Amino acid sequence: MASVWEALRLRMLRRRLLWRAFRARARLTEVVRRPIPKGAILCFGCIRNEGARLPWFLQHHRKLGVDRFLFVDNGSTDGSAAWLAREPDVSLWTTGDSYKASRFGLDWVNALLMRYGSGHWCLTLDADELFTFPEEHRGLRALTDWLDAHGAAEMAALMLDLYPKGPLGGTHTPGQNPLELLPYFDPDGYSRTRMPRYAHVSIRGGPRARVFFRDTPERAPHLHKTPLIRWHWRYAYLSSTHLALPERLNAGFQRPDLPTGALLHTKFLPELLQRSDEEKARAAPFTHPDRYGDYYDGLIAAPDFWHPGSARYENPGQLENLGLIQRGLWASGQEM
Repeated sequence: MASVWEALRLRMLRRRLLWRAFRARARLTEVVRRPIPKGAILCFGCIRNEGARLPWFLQHHRKLGVDRFLFVDNGSTDGSAAWLAREPDVSLWTTGDSYKASRFGLDWVNALLMRYGSGHWCLTLDADELFTFPEEHRGLRALTDWLDAHGAAEMAALMLDLYPKGPLGGTHTPGQNPLELLPYFDPDGYSRTRMPRYAHVSIRGGPRARVFFRDTPERAPHLHKTPLIRWHWRYAYLSSTHLALPERLNAGFQRPDLPTGALLHTKFLPELLQRSDEEKARAAPFTHPDRYGDYYDGLIAAPDFWHPGSARYENPGQLENLGLIQRGLWASGQEM
């Protein structure tokens, strides 16, 4: 009986999320909308003042095989919206509504996914995330074709924090490859815990857990995400891309046959020090933002995340060898 009630709870929760997304569509102002070809691989996101990151973000994901980008701009003042509107593969909407009240932009992104993503493979990312995966040189088209052929509708990814050697800061040229400034990551120290509530694996660790949450690791940021999904209009993201509904979409880290990827997290670029006060006010990244005042104060103090155990990032093959991501049967020459 408990499982019946739990299934009903999740169904009703998903309906509420879809209703919120449906209502949120009316709050988005269309700036430019490009035609979406049949079978196109799409990338969705919500941005604010990401002009320095966006050129490399687009370049990286175009190279992987993204065909169209669909963004919501939430009141940028750095020219991001105007720049995006001129890109031939970008569709853009704007809104001045509250980021926090929209569930940190998820209602807006779910609205675009519902309207334009159904039937497409959709990559949903923050502007400070660069998607990578085993055998990435083969491209997203080969990967999604393989997932389709093997009945998989999702792909999970570890959010991997990148950082410099020395205190945060310095200068960042707009459009510069962020990996030139943030070449290091933690190669170990990650915990994985199966969570029955949404049938997912919770992952924590990395430099933020090591530096800011050493005594309270259970409060460290979540690093598990499911950014790549063959979308259906009945799907919805619940908490960033950490959790999706229906809950079967959260199973990516529990299947040894499926590949997993990484989101190279470039949050710690120099401009973060100026933006931490704004993020703190917007309560942007966390489910329980009231708990993280000390965390933002710590970022403003320009910490040094590097330690003797840090590794310099090379390529997704390195992450695979470390056991941080896996290829499963993808590109292995085997059948499921």
